[in-house]
Amino acid sequence: MGSVQPDKNSDFSQGSMAGNILWLALPMTIAQLIHVLYSVVDRMYLGRIPQAGADALTGVGVTFPIIAIVTAFANLFGMGGSPLFSMERGRGNTALAGRIMGNCFFLLVSTGAVLTGIFFAFKKPLLYAFGASSITFPYADGYLTIYLLGAIFSMLSLGMNYFINAQGFGRKGMMTVLLGAAVNLLLDPLFIFVWNMGVQGAALATVISQFVSTLWAVWFLFSKKAVVRLELSAMELKLKLVGKILALGFSGFIMSVTNSVVQVVCNSTLQAFGGDLYVGVMTVLNSVREVVSSPLSGINSAAQPVIGFNYGAEEYRRVRTGIKFLSWVCIGYTTLIWLLLFCFPGVFIRMFTNEPKLSTAAVPAMHIYFFGFFMMALQNAGQTTAVALGRSKQAIFFSLLRKAVIVAPLTLLLPNLWGLGVNGVFLAEPVSNFIGGGACYLTMLLTIWREIKRKEQERLSAER
Repeated sequence: MGSVQPDKNSDFSQGSMAGNILWLALPMTIAQLIHVLYSVVDRMYLGRIPQAGADALTGVGVTFPIIAIVTAFANLFGMGGSPLFSMERGRGNTALAGRIMGNCFFLLVSTGAVLTGIFFAFKKPLLYAFGASSITFPYADGYLTIYLLGAIFSMLSLGMNYFINAQGFGRKGMMTVLLGAAVNLLLDPLFIFVWNMGVQGAALATVISQFVSTLWAVWFLFSKKAVVRLELSAMELKLKLVGKILALGFSGFIMSVTNSVVQVVCNSTLQAFGGDLYVGVMTVLNSVREVVSSPLSGINSAAQPVIGFNYGAEEYRRVRTGIKFLSWVCIGYTTLIWLLLFCFPGVFIRMFTNEPKLSTAAVPAMHIYFFGFFMMALQNAGQTTAVALGRSKQAIFFSLLRKAVIVAPLTLLLPNLWGLGVNGVFLAEPVSNFIGGGACYLTMLLTIWREIKRKEQERLSAER
């Protein structure tokens, strides 16, 4: 295996936990923000197409569940393999860490090819089932058809970037998405407005940008600059490893899949109670959520390899310090964002549309949808801790609880109660944040936290 010093230090057991997490978090947060630009910039431009902006934006919004499923499989292998990778590095098992990374690469490529074929075969009935109308279907179909051609690139750039970050190369990981986003920013206005390609142009720009990102990530991991290099011999599937990867990544997969299910339920319910206008409102809210959640994703993604490495190295006091730091940062950030969204909703809405009717309907919906957003921080901190320490069952349970058990049923139920209508759809999200987020974090404190504290005391006793 080739080796080199990463951006700071690949040994996360040295230095302060806060310092290690923040060192990774800064470039990873920037990377998350840039990654969001892949789809968000498309929507910013599409929402401003003369006479067709609102319909184009709504049509692209209908494709979100399918894109979320593609992302779900990237997370399944990337989030499943990278914590195992970090723990094996912490134990000094470099060869096994490389085998884990190689297996994940093979799984990303093969699964991407299968998903592309399945979605091409069933895209029309799926899009109508996901909330498309006769007006918005042409936009949804035009965008999705081209996007699917680059599904493999989307999965590889996202999935393999976890392994760049897990080696301590936060800035190199940031470059993976920075290169693609720069290409997307340049090509979007050219394809959409200059060449009048509309939604197809937006999708083509995204595919090309994801291809560029994939080239960078794969080149880096094959190169001698990586601490643990990607090698062809490591791509031979080992069923035992695949099982561990799937078990640990299943929580992130479930979270993405249930997000897809919730989007389908939301779009279809909003179509029934409010028509295309409120499907468009949900597209705007989801877009704003992607933007404001990027720093939250960055800090959680940075904390995961640092906490996992220290757990593998049996540095239990440092693990607890990392969990505390992660929790306070997440709570502080989400509280600030909640206040900004409540006080200045128009600023965020105008990022995606200037259409008066859509903007007016989005303001009260935003106030409801993001109420108590800080509770989402508890879900993230509890989930990240569970995944970092390999507690796949606990992470999976709380992924399912918040979305599948709480949000989806409430989305169907609340619009029919007390005359709530479309407001009932937006209300389901904050209710799930309070119940799901609180339950996830409390369980983490009662189980994982107590166990780490016990192991810390046992180690101290053994050293005396």
